[in-house]
Amino acid sequence: MIIYNTTYQVDVNDARNFVIYILEQFIPSTEAQGDLKNARLTRILSHKDPDSECFSLQFEAESTAKIHHWLVQQGNKLNEDMNKMFRDEIVGFSTIMEVIE
Repeated sequence: MIIYNTTYQVDVNDARNFVIYILEQFIPSTEAQGDLKNARLTRILSHKDPDSECFSLQFEAESTAKIHHWLVQQGNKLNEDMNKMFRDEIVGFSTIMEVIE
C-alpha cells in the first residue's frame, strides 16, 4: 500500500477554516474521484510556532500510478483552488510513502 501524505503549515487565524475546507470539500472530492481513499487528517502536535498550526493529510493508494492519475485528473486543480482560497496563509509539501509490512 502507498500513502500520499501532504503536510501543511497554516496561519493560526485560518486554521479553523482550513480544517473545515479539508473535511467538507477536499477529502470528499478526492475520494469521489476514486484513486485515493481512506483519508486521515491529523494535527501535528510537535509544532511550536504560535503563529501557525501544522496538519498532515494522508490518503491510501494502490500504486504511485494512481497518485499520478489523481494529480493529473484532479489534484493539481484542487491544490490551485486551495491556494486561491488561502493565498499566502498556507504552505504544503507532499511525500509518497510505502507501507512496509
